[in-house]
Amino acid sequence: MAATGERSERRRRPSSNPLLLLAEGRALFEAVTLLPAAPVLLSAPSGDGHHVVVIPPFGAGDAFTTVLRGYLSQRGYRTHKWDRREVLGLHRLVTVALTRLAEVTARSGGKVSVIGHSLGGIYAREIARAAPEHVRTVITVGSPFAGDLKSNYVWPMYEAVTGTPIDTIPTRFLEQMNEPTGVPSTALYSKTDGVASWTCCVEQETPLTENIEVYGSHIGLLHNPMVLYLIAERLAQPEGEWTKFTPTGLAARVFRTDG
Repeated sequence: MAATGERSERRRRPSSNPLLLLAEGRALFEAVTLLPAAPVLLSAPSGDGHHVVVIPPFGAGDAFTTVLRGYLSQRGYRTHKWDRREVLGLHRLVTVALTRLAEVTARSGGKVSVIGHSLGGIYAREIARAAPEHVRTVITVGSPFAGDLKSNYVWPMYEAVTGTPIDTIPTRFLEQMNEPTGVPSTALYSKTDGVASWTCCVEQETPLTENIEVYGSHIGLLHNPMVLYLIAERLAQPEGEWTKFTPTGLAARVFRTDG
């Protein structure tokens, strides 16, 4: 019980590191490594053609997810843009996010996977929570959905743009954000994330959740070869047969999980 309490406290303690924020420029290096990593990326399992929605981070549009969507299309998935001007406030979730999900499921005829980076991952999880019958799996990338929403450097901008002060978000909604969605969920996080505290980017441990550590900046995560490979590997699991990621061989030295 003591260990559980310590883990809970750790998840809620803001710990953004200003030095890591200054080092976010390494995102360019992550993008540059995509080309030499191509053989590894192309060795990822092929997809089964199911539909995938990719939600960009706060302040970014669909152009930011072009590389990921292009890669997943190459691996055999039907990818979809967020197709909204921007990821807006959490108070717009029902009118914006669920409407977009309905559009995609109408085309897919079955469950879809939802991927979100940063605030986009918070949207992805709440979409799954609200409509689990339409969501196959959720993958969050550097998304601070657990603990203190002020454990990052973008919340003042979020408040200014959306008109939603963090302190006015209902307590029940904040508590709900910390709870697993009930659908298979993978949280990718980096301990060297310079924008969001990694302790707030990890899931509670359940049979349907997993946390996988990657190495990289916050801004560069969607252009990080490790992240792209993991997303493809996780999406390749047959529907209804989701299992936790268990790296073996060299991968066991590269990827760290909470299992």
